[in-house]
Amino acid sequence: MTRTRYATIRAEGQQLYGVVVEGGVMALSGEFAQWRTLRDVIAADGLGALAAAAEGRTATHADGSFDWEIPVPDPEKILCVGVNFPDRNAEYKDGSAQPKYMSLFPRFARSFTGHGRPLVRPPENHTLDYEGEVVVVIGKGGRRIAAADAYDHIAGLSLCNEGTIRDWVRHAKFNVTQGKNWDASGAIGPWMVAFEDAAQLDGARLVTRVNGEVRQEDVLARMMFSIREEIAYISTFTTLMPGDMIVTGTPTGAGARFDPPKYLVPGDVVEVEVAGIGTLRNGVVDE
Repeated sequence: MTRTRYATIRAEGQQLYGVVVEGGVMALSGEFAQWRTLRDVIAADGLGALAAAAEGRTATHADGSFDWEIPVPDPEKILCVGVNFPDRNAEYKDGSAQPKYMSLFPRFARSFTGHGRPLVRPPENHTLDYEGEVVVVIGKGGRRIAAADAYDHIAGLSLCNEGTIRDWVRHAKFNVTQGKNWDASGAIGPWMVAFEDAAQLDGARLVTRVNGEVRQEDVLARMMFSIREEIAYISTFTTLMPGDMIVTGTPTGAGARFDPPKYLVPGDVVEVEVAGIGTLRNGVVDE
């Protein structure tokens, strides 16, 4: 079953949103001028209108004629869940048991680029690492959302390479923010797939490849804190808004955990894949 895929692209200097169709994207921004970005579409519960408008129509922008951007280019917030697989906790070799509460940190939209565009390794530090993850995009906002109701608040799913400058996450005692927010160090995309069935998450298997070599592979069902729990916990302290993104956690196998570490270098290609969502692919360049 192919679910509707919503995308944000840039063509001829203009940011557009629309629906992914055979051979490209059917841009719909001009037909729905009341909504500036997909965030506005989601907030107005307008995704169904976009899907209906694209029905039976061909691409306005053929593959190769545009650049992909992150699906929701202007979210109010992007929150990431750290160390959320049992083997990831063990990787730290600090003897700690599963934590009682999840680890969270923010990322800024500017720290992500789109599918097919390169991750940027900065000149200040070359410990650029990859982390393949699933992203949930909030549809219906809310506060103190019960875990049992959490899936009702998801509009769609995407993929993330949560690129990290490892040395910079160690600069401070209590936070990792500065290692997680270098411009264009990570990627989200290629698109947002409509969330319609719990099995899209409950049965999801995540695979990350670097230059074709499988580095990460696990199922979301093994996460220490489920996506339902993530939405419930986060919404306890902050109101989740339409278009917000939660980056849900990465399996073991990031480059920093090899001996010696396998950090990304220019020319590398990283792929993050989940069946039913797609494949996010990015190269690596130096700034």
